[in-house]
Amino acid sequence: MILLRSLFVASLAGYLRFSSKRVLMAASSSPGDYSSAFVTCPKKDVAKKIASGLVENKIAACVNIIPGITSVYTWEGKVEEDSEVLLMIKTRTSRVTDLTEYVRKQHPYEVPEVISMKLGEGNPAYLQWISETVPEK
Repeated sequence: MILLRSLFVASLAGYLRFSSKRVLMAASSSPGDYSSAFVTCPKKDVAKKIASGLVENKIAACVNIIPGITSVYTWEGKVEEDSEVLLMIKTRTSRVTDLTEYVRKQHPYEVPEVISMKLGEGNPAYLQWISETVPEK
């Protein structure tokens, strides 16, 4: 019984290694091909409009709308505090410039926050989905 269990575990481990390599190869991406961007909005309706436009225009694969954040910042020499809504945006790194331009045109702020970070790793199937959803620039 112990021998059968050991063989099963060894076979399963080999299969999982093979399967994960297959998924990784299917994604065929390099670290930094994908980015997550963050944009703050004054209200939920503004956030929804920007999020929908980014997805409809295939600039972003997914946008999470996170309500209830508080931002503390300096504007025109004065410390300000505002309630805002945060957009967490997943896209290709090659599309961050398009994303920034879209937000600048649609956003009510004079200087909208658009910051991004390259993703080093992630679920290969999810990264592949981003590739399939957002065309390369």
